[in-house]
Amino acid sequence: MCQSGRSSLWGGIGVSGSLLAELVSICGPGAARVGRPDDSGAGFVASPATPRSVAELLHIAVERGLSVRPRGSGSKFHWGTGGEHPDLVIDTGRLNGMWDHDGATAIVAAGTRVEAAQAVLREHGRRLTLDPPSPGATIGGALAMNESGPLRHRFGAPAGQALSVSLVDPAGRFTETAEWEGPSGEVLTAALLPLEDLPEARRWVTRPVSTPTEVGELVAQVATQEFALSGVEVDLPAAGTGTLALLLEGPATAVATGAGRLARQLGPRAVIRAEQPQWWGRYPFGVSDVVLRIRVRSRDLHSVGYTLRDAVGLPVPVRGSAGAGVVHAVLPRGLSAARIGDVVVALKQVLLGRGGRVVVLTAPPELATQMEMARPTDLL
Repeated sequence: MCQSGRSSLWGGIGVSGSLLAELVSICGPGAARVGRPDDSGAGFVASPATPRSVAELLHIAVERGLSVRPRGSGSKFHWGTGGEHPDLVIDTGRLNGMWDHDGATAIVAAGTRVEAAQAVLREHGRRLTLDPPSPGATIGGALAMNESGPLRHRFGAPAGQALSVSLVDPAGRFTETAEWEGPSGEVLTAALLPLEDLPEARRWVTRPVSTPTEVGELVAQVATQEFALSGVEVDLPAAGTGTLALLLEGPATAVATGAGRLARQLGPRAVIRAEQPQWWGRYPFGVSDVVLRIRVRSRDLHSVGYTLRDAVGLPVPVRGSAGAGVVHAVLPRGLSAARIGDVVVALKQVLLGRGGRVVVLTAPPELATQMEMARPTDLL
């Protein structure tokens, strides 16, 4: 967020003790502490309860030249990092709650977990149109990292759903804006988000698939029909048969009719399910994996799949939104940073003329320090 201030931060016990005292005075007893090993090398962690406290923390960061990173649940804290150790982590967990959710919108604090907001809204027959896969994902994290699940196909990316956001900029100024275009060093404190009625019925139509080419052809075939799909997801493991799954939502009669038509369109191997596939809305990777996020149109998915196989030397698992065009590929363990770089270059060449892009989303720290990692703006 700003240049590292390690020299000023670690100038001595007195200096760091003075900083901790300031953080405690802003956030309150027990709400600021020295970083622990599980804080990704952060010098200090502060948990403000109000936007004003966030502003005061950022003022101190500017005065002392401290590097800062906001953190919600921490589920995506390792995304796009090259081993950086922030001087100060601003934990947004105490910035939580939801207001004015009786109409078509709701104001949700940035540190609110998406699942908690959905649980409250469910009691009123409503929902947010966000479904980030990360366990414990917060509103702020989903927006800042543009994290989306299957519903992206129908509702678009999270960063584009916010009608307005409240934030504190790097200089400590509080702002409410409808012109937010993604993170650029600020800390989100709340967002105005659209709501919709819970669908009366949901049905998944699944079909086994074997190759990226088959996926692209099936998605193109479905796209020519008038199906109101909420999600179009694909799971292609490195070995064995994969699955294409399509979600229909809405009035029970319309969903039943649409699912029947869709199943017939996809052929005799298609199955209508009342429950989602086990892998639906889940990432195919863990925190220690090397993961590529790829933006690609479904008709070009075959080019990505075969390029990955040729560059790596064996099939690579791919999962994600075949409809919205955002998928994740998990590279085999043991590849060097140089080899990973070659894979990325090969994909970039293939995607250059196809309107796609590829970034390294996650990697173990020893590799991340040697590679160009995704920035939050790369995920928009």
